Parts: sequence; structure tokens; C-alpha cells
Amino acid sequence: MTDNEIYILLAVCCGVGTFALTVALSRVIIPILKSKHMGQKILDIGPRWHKSKEGTPTMGGIAFIIAMTIIIIALTGVLTFIRGEVPWGLVITYVFALSCAFIGCIDDTAKLRHQRNDGLTPLQKLILQIITSALYIFVMAYMGKIDTELFIPFLNITLELGFVYYIFLLVLIVGMVNSVNLTDGIDGLASSEVLVVSIFFVVVSFVKYDCMTADAAGTGMLGASMVGAATGFLVYNFHPARVFMGDTGSLFFGGLVVGGTIMMGTPEIALVCGFMFVMESVSDILQVAYFKLTHGKRLFKMAPLHHHFEKCGWGEVRIVIVFSAITAVFCVLAYFGLPELYAA
Repeated sequence: MTDNEIYILLAVCCGVGTFALTVALSRVIIPILKSKHMGQKILDIGPRWHKSKEGTPTMGGIAFIIAMTIIIIALTGVLTFIRGEVPWGLVITYVFALSCAFIGCIDDTAKLRHQRNDGLTPLQKLILQIITSALYIFVMAYMGKIDTELFIPFLNITLELGFVYYIFLLVLIVGMVNSVNLTDGIDGLASSEVLVVSIFFVVVSFVKYDCMTADAAGTGMLGASMVGAATGFLVYNFHPARVFMGDTGSLFFGGLVVGGTIMMGTPEIALVCGFMFVMESVSDILQVAYFKLTHGKRLFKMAPLHHHFEKCGWGEVRIVIVFSAITAVFCVLAYFGLPELYAA
């Protein structure tokens, strides 16, 4: 077998293995969450029909986090054996995603303990995210996995930004992680969009970059495992959802989405393949700014964006399908906006 055939086989094993483990673990974890009364609290300011979801088990992201962790540990060992080197980009990125999940777990636990929808304060969450993101950037830079050049997609222009690049990267990481978190507002939306972006990672790794470097191969394997995790979770999270991933799961996925683009060497492309995640944050920011500037008027019927369409009469399934389709279109654009990669 050629190296690429081996990587394809590994990717299939990662996807199938993570899917099977996620489904199996969810079947065990959901009843436990119910027995512990770990149900989601719904904000009173949200759509009134969401009140019927109150009490649905949350923190279900624990299932796919455990599943992915088992697969990634096994994968790291196999890749190290095959290539003769530890896939440090994959290891560091995955540890970063776990740290994001830990922040989400603290937040979810606080919400459940106090029986309200608010856990950590926005400032507390932001400080923790900045610290973990800064550490991630430092370690990746120390290991030679990132530089200070900003690639402009579609124009094939590279700008040397020096230290400013690290500031840009910090803002991008924190912003994207929170954008995925904001997207997790209706049944199956975050999982479906993450699924599309994960497929993008796999295609980029195997088709465009042909697994020529350790990080290219690692991105493909990570993407395949993410496909299995998102698909497995959708079995229980698609409308009507039997479980929510909670901040534990959404922040974890957010870390993987932006981390995958960093492993590719082009974190800027996260703004393209993750366009719909970005729009969720942008809509939220615009809503708050417009509300303050106009002394009470609203730009959207409700923010973030998916709630606006709910208020316009769209069903949850329709929103998920349309938003995922748009994500797929932007992933195709991102594919053609990536630079060529040459074997290291």
C-alpha cells in the first residue's frame, strides 16, 4: 500500500470509530445526565417555543469528546510509527480543544449548579479563553508550526506582520471559538456546520495537499474524526433534540475548527470556511451596537442570526439545511483560496 492509501484507511477508521463510539457513549451518558437532572435552562428572552426544550439534557458533548480522545490517542501512536515523528501539530491542537472544552464544562456546571442559563460571566470566560489561546499560539510557534506571515486567500499575497500577526491570531482564535458556541442555539445547527467544515478538512488534506506533510496528514485525520463525532452526535441532536452538547461541546468544536486551519498553515481561511459561524457573531455584535446607538431599536428580530430566521417563521430543520448548504458553498470557495503546498 502507498502512504496515501494508508492515510485514507486511517481516516476511514478514525471517522467510523469516532462515530460508533459517540453513538454508543451517548446511549450511556444521556440517561445519566437525565438521572442527575442536568437539564438545559432556557432564557426567557428567547423564542417562546424554545421553552418546551427546557430540561433536555445538556453537556452531551462529553460523549464525542471522550470518543475523539480515544481515537486521537490511538491515531497519534500510529502516525508516530508510520512517519517516525510525533504529529505535534495534531497533539497540541487537540490539547487546546480539550482546554476549550474544560472552560465550557466549568460554564455548564455553574449553570446547572445555580439552575440558570448564565454560568461564568462573559469577562471570566473571555479571560480564560485568551489565556488558553495565547498558550496555544506560544507552543505552536515554539514548535515551528506557525510563522508571522499573513496569507490573503484568492490573491496569493503574503504579508509579513511580525508580532502583530500573533495579536491577529489571538483575536481570530477567540472569536471563532465563541462563534461556534453562539451557533449552538437550535437543534443540530452547530453539529451540522461543524460536519461540513470537517469534510472540508478531509478533502483539503487528501485531495489538495495529498498528505505531503505531517500536519497535512494530521489535519485529514482530525477532520475525519470530527466527521464521525458530529455525525454520531446528530443521531441524538437533530430536531427534535434528545440532548444538547452544551458549552462543553461547542467550545471544543470551536477549538477544533480554528485549530484545523492553523494546522493547515492558513488560519485566515477559517473566516471563509467558517463564514456562517462568523455571521452569527457579527449579527450579535451589530444587534447590540445598533440597539445602543438607536436607544432601543433592533436591527434583527433577534440575535444571533439563526434566531432572526426563527422569528421570521423558518423551522429549525430549514435553518439547519440552509445554513449548512451556505457553509458548504464557502468551504468550496475556501478550497480554491488555499495556497499550494509543496512537500517538506
